[in-house]
Amino acid sequence: MDKYVIYAMRGDEMCFMHVLLNALDLNEKGDEVKIVFEGASVKLVPVFEQKKQPLYMKAKELGLVAGVCRACSASLGVLEEVQKTDLKILDDMKGHAGLRPFVEEGYAVITF
Repeated sequence: MDKYVIYAMRGDEMCFMHVLLNALDLNEKGDEVKIVFEGASVKLVPVFEQKKQPLYMKAKELGLVAGVCRACSASLGVLEEVQKTDLKILDDMKGHAGLRPFVEEGYAVITF
């Protein structure tokens, strides 16, 4: 079993669908996968929550979403909406979601 953390940076829904598809595929094949909403992708959390986007909801239900960057959420005006979800707010690196906790746990880092 391999371990992957996918850092999603872009706020484009179509791009993020590939994050979700890959995370779900890796998980189904037995790998450990985590998704981190960073950068502009934090704006997608309220969109996906409101739409009940099926791939997002499945990834969330399976515990694949590690969390959402606090600094980016605040900067892009979605922190309050993100805090209303049950997703973890990540802020271990000067307010941002740092790589170190994942690297220390042996995750390979993938960015989208």
